[in-house]
Amino acid sequence: MGQGKSQFTEEELQDYQDLTYFTKKEVLYAHQKFKALAPERVGHNKNAKLPMSKILLYPELKVNPFGDRICHAFSSSHDGDCTFEDFLDMMSVFSDAAPKSVKAEHAFRIFDFDGDDMLGETDLHQVVERLTGSQRLSESDMKNLIQNILDEADLDEDGALSFAEFEHIIDKSSDFCSTFRIRL
Repeated sequence: MGQGKSQFTEEELQDYQDLTYFTKKEVLYAHQKFKALAPERVGHNKNAKLPMSKILLYPELKVNPFGDRICHAFSSSHDGDCTFEDFLDMMSVFSDAAPKSVKAEHAFRIFDFDGDDMLGETDLHQVVERLTGSQRLSESDMKNLIQNILDEADLDEDGALSFAEFEHIIDKSSDFCSTFRIRL
């Protein structure tokens, strides 16, 4: 009494639990949050796909300068639109329970704007621009900052950061996991 019937079978919930860093209860809660973004689209359709504009209504994504990039990184169709499974994967990776290595892998994909599996000067420029927002750096300050990043992190001196070099820097960051999260 008082409990609504789940749209998911027990087996589906078990699969979601096995494939994420969530409990069954958290999976159901994530679905409530997904449904709340567009109840008219989700309704009883557990296969509904929401446009990125709806996903970006999620409070933490709305204020995140990388919200669109996050949606693209988790979208199975690579267009920013998300199914519940894409959304669940996103929330799981950003949860406190996800390991640092998983968070680092997804952060790298989010920051790799051109999709070449390297963080080059153009990628780093876009990352810094999004982080600084209205506090734009002068072109010379931007150039110096990017060069300092590369001097510090580009171990093979090829002018870009590979995932291994990015992960090496993340390993040194004690607060990376606490800042790379989204609350359900």
